[in-house]
Amino acid sequence: MAIPVSSRPAELQEHPVVLDWPVQWGDQDALGHVNNTIYFRWMESARIEYFRQAGLGHLMSNQGVGPILASIHCDFRRQLHFPDTILISASAVSIGRTSMKMVHRLYSTSQQVLAAEGSSVLVMFDYQQQRPVLVSDAIRAAIERLEGRGHGA
Repeated sequence: MAIPVSSRPAELQEHPVVLDWPVQWGDQDALGHVNNTIYFRWMESARIEYFRQAGLGHLMSNQGVGPILASIHCDFRRQLHFPDTILISASAVSIGRTSMKMVHRLYSTSQQVLAAEGSSVLVMFDYQQQRPVLVSDAIRAAIERLEGRGHGA
């Protein structure tokens, strides 16, 4: 579920997409905290919602072109546990010729603190030709509309 700007903590105010996500019992590992791999799934969910809100979800089905994950990074700041609700954000911070960089923040509502920060690089990819393609003007414009600001080429 997307969170309106007025309901967000200060750490997430500038990110256009913020999801409200419950921690599940099964997200925890044998040590009793949320397993590190779950953070990456949460960031993926925020990226997918980001592209949906930007109106770009049709790319794969219509054109066979879409983002492919080239790299991902996460700085873990706090352990997370069940029960909790996490606010997961996504924002595009730069757009290059064939790629874009996104940042993510994971905020624990029970601890009232930023639990993790991450970044990902996505390459626009033609899945039939199996090669990167330019970020189109239409994609760039959709992202800039969602962000409410321009991005460098």
